[in-house]
Amino acid sequence: MVSPTAGESERSALLVGERALFVEGDLRTGRKWLDAAYHEAERNHDEQAMARAALGLGGLWVHEHRTAGDAAIVRERQRDALTMLDADSSLALRLRVRLAGEEDYRNGTHAAILAMVTETRRAGDEVALAEALSLAHHCVLGPAHGALRLKLAGDLIAAAARTRRRGDRMMGLMWYTVDLFLGADPHAERRLEELRGALADDDHLAVGFVVGAMEVMLAIRDGRFAEAETLSGNCAERGVAAGDVDAVGWYGAQLGSIRWYQGRIAELVPMLSELVDSPTLSTVDNAYFAALAVAAASAGDRRLAEGMLARLRGRNLAALSHSSSWLTMMYCVVEAAHLLGDTETAAQSYALLSPFARLPMIASLGVTCFGSVHHSLGVASLTSGDVATAIEHLNAAVRANLALGHWPAVVLSRSRLGQALLLRDGPRSEAAHRELALAAQDAAALGMAAPAVAEHGLAAGAGAPAVVCRRRGRQWHVELGSRSVLVEHSVGMRHLASLLANPGYEILATDLAAGAGLLDAAGVAEGVAVESAQPVLDEVAKQKYEARLAQLRDEIEEYGPNGSATDALRVERDWLIAEMSASAGLGGRSREFAGNPERARIAVGKAIRRALSRITEADPVIGAELRATIQTGMRCCYRPG
Repeated sequence: MVSPTAGESERSALLVGERALFVEGDLRTGRKWLDAAYHEAERNHDEQAMARAALGLGGLWVHEHRTAGDAAIVRERQRDALTMLDADSSLALRLRVRLAGEEDYRNGTHAAILAMVTETRRAGDEVALAEALSLAHHCVLGPAHGALRLKLAGDLIAAAARTRRRGDRMMGLMWYTVDLFLGADPHAERRLEELRGALADDDHLAVGFVVGAMEVMLAIRDGRFAEAETLSGNCAERGVAAGDVDAVGWYGAQLGSIRWYQGRIAELVPMLSELVDSPTLSTVDNAYFAALAVAAASAGDRRLAEGMLARLRGRNLAALSHSSSWLTMMYCVVEAAHLLGDTETAAQSYALLSPFARLPMIASLGVTCFGSVHHSLGVASLTSGDVATAIEHLNAAVRANLALGHWPAVVLSRSRLGQALLLRDGPRSEAAHRELALAAQDAAALGMAAPAVAEHGLAAGAGAPAVVCRRRGRQWHVELGSRSVLVEHSVGMRHLASLLANPGYEILATDLAAGAGLLDAAGVAEGVAVESAQPVLDEVAKQKYEARLAQLRDEIEEYGPNGSATDALRVERDWLIAEMSASAGLGGRSREFAGNPERARIAVGKAIRRALSRITEADPVIGAELRATIQTGMRCCYRPG
């Protein structure tokens, strides 16, 4: 058998590599053979072959080489090859297209690659034009460029008819299908079926990987979580087989979506903690920082959650590239801000997302979907305390998610809508309970965890109080599900604590003014008469105060003179002594509240409203809930549901 000559070996490797890449969509095999072809051509001083191999090493997508070292090697090979070619040649034009696309993608821009689209049109070079159109499409995957993407995809399909390269046609059909999904076009699945048919005729690994990802997204939208998880694993295996560097990142996004809708996102904190710094992620992808923030906040790790948000905000949310992962990043930012009560981040996110309200929040090329942007706008408004705007957006989100056929997203939007309606209309809102009931019903049908209404303190039925208030020395700790806030002591906070401790019971304003709010629920229910003067502290309360003081003295003595624990105990002790001193009259007798019911009504109402203002300033969501459920007047009451 005659061995091939050096030139024949070089041409053989080049042809195998180009066929694997441009015809079969096999990125791994293409890179292997094209790298071998480049080295062989370099040894033989074959400038044309070097240029073709260097061009092919760029791949089908942009930014296929994620490590700084590999990317630099390929970029330098392409630049060196370009200097060896006739500047007017087709190969030189194609290399310039590739270099422009890579540079634009890294910088989050698209001007240079669009200029190359124009130049290739003028040159009449159909192959260069097809490659420029595909690379340009990859550089405009942000939410503002839907119309431009459709134009580029349509032009690529037309160019493929002239190049007669099957790879160009497959890429054009793929991009067009992606565009329809990104724009929430109701006919997107028709084009997906067309793409499946084209793959059935002759496989294309890279495009098939994208189609597999879309099938995962559709399974998640349909609430078929077990099937979606299986499909996601299969899709990742196909991506690895194709040599697609996004295989790991896409799998993480899909699994994260499934666990989010299952109410199990906290389980993924370890996995996301590793992925967030993976070198396989795109340089313009910041979604994993936000995803880890959501998972950590859901797991109760506030420090980690705030740290991840700080990474994003430290780089300025408004300055982050509007890449293919930007909308999903913002979805996670809004959810994390809501869980953390971060009103500033929520308000900034609302402003950034508002121009894209009509779009679905889809990751990359149809990898996964989090429903309508209206949902995030509603959650951001809810976090900021703008309940009316939240209701408007969440109503729109329910409609949009129904149109998408995204049933898990419908459940979450209905649940948040119900919460917002409770905040606006109060615990007896029929509309709120209707939305919450529908959300619970659909969640059960899909196998989702029941929507965590109580997480935000908005229990759908009567029963236990939604808001809890506990004293901590000179401060009050107010809890609303997973949210909490510390508020300085005031007369109004004492009144509020009495109401919260006795949900559903009406307490006379005169009782609250006299300090009788320290009575238990049974005493309040009996309606203690207070037309005559009443003590600010009754005997039961004084006994409790004295018992606590004795306990504090023992604890302070046990801890010794030093230590932060002793300081906290002393603060509480001094506060109790001040309270008892304020209640004592001449000769140590109890000081009495002398006044009529109208004076008590005015004084108590003002004090409670001041307390509510302080709580609202610290946490608008807790404040809005209390304003909706606290009743003041001659009789005051907390009615959580």
